[in-house]
Amino acid sequence: MLNLDTHVLIHALAGSLKPRERKLLSSHEWSISAIVLWEVCKLVRLGRITLDLEEPEAARTFRRIHTWPLTLEICMASTRIDVGGLDPADELIAATSIVTNAPLLTRDRKLLRSKRIPFA
Repeated sequence: MLNLDTHVLIHALAGSLKPRERKLLSSHEWSISAIVLWEVCKLVRLGRITLDLEEPEAARTFRRIHTWPLTLEICMASTRIDVGGLDPADELIAATSIVTNAPLLTRDRKLLRSKRIPFA
């Protein structure tokens, strides 16, 4: 099971994945941190992405994606990420991968510098 960061999920929903991402996502189950749901909703509200979250197809898509809850263990791990300058959502997404051992699929260069996060 792969843990998708917000941007990869948005690109997947828009059909604009890179070939490597498309290959990985076609052969693994998808998962996201609960904070990704909030980020998607916020980006829609701010008009930064166009996605009708109330459309039945969108709801079906999100139901098929495993959502990791924000647990105390994940929140504690988010304070110990080995790269600086991350926003809190990225820290929680990364910590979700660390705690669950679900490889993170991301394009974020800051996150990719980590030696602790398991990556896809």
